[in-house]
Amino acid sequence: MQLNLNADLGESFGPWNMGNDSALLDIVTSANVACGFHAGDPVVMKTTVERALARDVDIGAHPGFQDLQGFGRRAITLSDDELTASVQYQIGALDAIAQASGASLTHVKPHGAMNNLACEDRDMAQTLVNAIHRCRPDLVILAPVFSELAAAAQNVGAALALEVFADRTYTDSGHLVPRSQAGAVHSNSEACVEHVTTMIAKGGVPTLSGNLLPTPFHSICVHGDNAHAVDTALSVKKALTAAGHELVSLARLIK
Repeated sequence: MQLNLNADLGESFGPWNMGNDSALLDIVTSANVACGFHAGDPVVMKTTVERALARDVDIGAHPGFQDLQGFGRRAITLSDDELTASVQYQIGALDAIAQASGASLTHVKPHGAMNNLACEDRDMAQTLVNAIHRCRPDLVILAPVFSELAAAAQNVGAALALEVFADRTYTDSGHLVPRSQAGAVHSNSEACVEHVTTMIAKGGVPTLSGNLLPTPFHSICVHGDNAHAVDTALSVKKALTAAGHELVSLARLIK
């Protein structure tokens, strides 16, 4: 298979450091860059874009709720106009920084609570996708499997890449197990690799209860804020390439 490996990066802020972006950028093929609302700042955005460009890694916008203290993982109620403006503002900011650095954006992936809510709320998902598509209709929308977000992208004819998570577990409805519940996050690299190889071998997502939900997928995410993120990303990459799979950019994968 041709697959994409992505990570959420650029999530440091000022003197506070999150993860090891430099190491992850040597491994992944796509970077989802925080746009300053849930994490990141203009300097971090610029640095992350330049590092990704130097490694020929896809650059995508990773917009979230304006929630630095909660890392964008707390639900915030916004009107359709507020959500639209917020997402377009964040995409526009990263797009300007990318262009100034000689790069261009390839995709958008919402972050945290914004992403989780849009996965289940059809109206919110459509508002979010419309905001992205009107801002930059050429961008690939990176959306979780089984999500309303993916369905909304298909509704407007947007380029769509379906995403699964190497380090998260799934409910029987196809959504991520909430982080507040036991077993929501795979605690080590070995478990993440086993999870990924199972998804590929069985052509679907295994759930926490032991069921299997068949689905195609294009991209595998490793969360950059996990303690074992670099080891997991490298282990997943080695396992995939050893099995004969090819890791490619979203731009190449989604034509």
